[in-house]
Amino acid sequence: MTYENAIKKIHSLLSFGSRPGLDRIKKLLSLMGNPQDKLKFIHVAGTNGKGSVCQLLSSVLICEGYKTGLFISPYITDFRERIQINGEMISQSDLAEAVEKTFPLVEKLREQDCIITEFEYIMAVEFYIHSLKKCDVVVLETGMGGLLDCTNVIKPPLCSIITTVGIDHTAVLGGTLEKIAEQKCGIIKENSVAVTSKQDFKAMSVIEDTAKAKGVPLYKSEDVTVKIIKTTIEESVFEYKGEKLRLPLAGIHQIENAKTVLSAIDALNRGGILEISKGSIVKGFKSAKNPARLEVMGKSPLVILDGAHNPNGIKALADSLCTLVPHSDKICIMGMMSDKDSVSSIELLENTFTEVICVDVENPRSLKAEELAQECKGHFKNVKAVGSPVSAFDYAYEKAQKDGLCLVICGSLYLCSEIRPYILNKLNK
Repeated sequence: MTYENAIKKIHSLLSFGSRPGLDRIKKLLSLMGNPQDKLKFIHVAGTNGKGSVCQLLSSVLICEGYKTGLFISPYITDFRERIQINGEMISQSDLAEAVEKTFPLVEKLREQDCIITEFEYIMAVEFYIHSLKKCDVVVLETGMGGLLDCTNVIKPPLCSIITTVGIDHTAVLGGTLEKIAEQKCGIIKENSVAVTSKQDFKAMSVIEDTAKAKGVPLYKSEDVTVKIIKTTIEESVFEYKGEKLRLPLAGIHQIENAKTVLSAIDALNRGGILEISKGSIVKGFKSAKNPARLEVMGKSPLVILDGAHNPNGIKALADSLCTLVPHSDKICIMGMMSDKDSVSSIELLENTFTEVICVDVENPRSLKAEELAQECKGHFKNVKAVGSPVSAFDYAYEKAQKDGLCLVICGSLYLCSEIRPYILNKLNK
């Protein structure tokens, strides 16, 4: 099987949508010999920050010498970003071979009226490949929620991490912070340890109650003390236990993510679960990458790509732009999904930009550019709908060059995925 055919096989399952529940994935994994049971995991759930936490943790573990698997979702540029080993995407041949051997099991289950979704299958392939490659530890990011997320078929992990909990995916997870937190806390299991980022008191109460009920120690990022030395649009530098840590991820919210990782490392070290040195923390933080999170794509003019897509993430973006790029007028290219809280997000960005160009995103859930533009009117001086992200970028980039503006692309990770290759090609010519 070729790599291209493997990708087609995987995407053919997209039409079955996303359905919470573990019964289907358990049946598939059973036919595969339960590869997940041969692995050790650090399981990460949350509304915002989990991608950055996963990347930071993975980077530190690699520097410590552990053969480290990483599963993240969604990808930005290349599908294989989802499944990594020691910071590198798996090879095209490894993915093709895994699909060739396991996809017949999906078809077998379909004959029994058990329909496997795309995310469930990708999850199973991740378990299969990381098990086959004998990873020492896998940093595993949930998809949506936690309790009924198909990543939650694993046995008690080395550590469960809950990053910032906010309002998102309400149709599936519930309409209140407490209900969403309950879903996220579904990954906390007995005979493990739990870690949490700083939370709203409602979410924190649920997390504390869950940890107590499960009888597991709870470590909190708010108990980690750091001294911020400097923050710029390209990096943050801070001191932790006498060590200067350089983080190439911009924004105060990334320092919170870093504190969450430091809390997790403390939990793993104290419990004798893993051994992670200060030197590996220093090296791992310095080498961490997470595209489309306040990512500087160009410097003259300044071009920033950010995948914030819910009110919590948008607020972090707005605060970061205000703090780190205060003296520059800004133009924005925005695309959002129709099932996101676009109204609240737009209100949080009010007056941040002198002009907003609304675009369609290549995704069936995309909010139409014209509809998004209507929502934006009254919140920004100039609003227009262009439709094509590429056309919007060409227009906005030329204007940013001419008028000395900062150009920001935001609203959806799917938009970032679509436009990032074009930006890289255009700005690196």
